[in-house]
This record gives sequence, C-alpha cells and structure tokens, in this order.
Amino acid sequence: QVQLVESGGGLVQAGESLRLSCAASGGDFARYGMGWFRQAPGKEREFVAAISGNGVITTYADSVKGRCTISRANAKSTVYLQVDSLKPEDTAVYYCAGGAPVGSRRLQSAYDYWGQGTQVTVSS
Repeated sequence: QVQLVESGGGLVQAGESLRLSCAASGGDFARYGMGWFRQAPGKEREFVAAISGNGVITTYADSVKGRCTISRANAKSTVYLQVDSLKPEDTAVYYCAGGAPVGSRRLQSAYDYWGQGTQVTVSS
C-alpha cells in the first residue's frame, strides 16, 4: 500500500513562493505518475499539475501554467510543487496523488493513492 504525505504548506503573502513536497512510501515510486490537486473553500477539487514516472512529461492546469513547476526526485520518493507569484485565489488544500496512467493524469478518478493534504493560505 502506497502512502503519501504532503508538507510545505503555510500562510504566505501574495507574490511569495512556496514549495510543497509529497513523500511516498510503500511502493515502487518511479513507476507512478504523480499529480497535485487543490480544493479551495466551497469549491470542488481541481487538477493543478502532473508528472510522469521518469519526470520527463509534465502537465499543468491553465490557471497555474507559468507559475507552477512540478518535479520529482525518484531516489527520495518525493514529488514537489513549486508555486510562484502566489495569489489569494491559490488558497486551498493541496493534495498529492499517485498512480495515474499516461493520458489520464488530469482526472482525479485515475489516481489510486492520495495524501491527506496541506493547507496553503495566501493573504493579500
């Protein structure tokens, strides 16, 4: 059973940056496509970014393209999400997810494993 634990969230001011981390255990990490999703208060959870098992292919939501960078360190079984120029509308719980096959990484239903989430709050 794969377990995912997110960290790195917090309270920041608009314009600042954060790097979220997601540490995986219990599986062959390099095999899994990984993704980040977020859920803002009163809204549905939405796709943010995804990365292939070997880190070569990345995909981003239009709302964060140019401000977010997803990366991974397979030797550390960790995936990262760097978010720059944070805006108040980026305030959300950010979730790490793993296990989606190629071509499905924007879909929540495609992921087998989920973390508990880390809160990001951006003040104006």
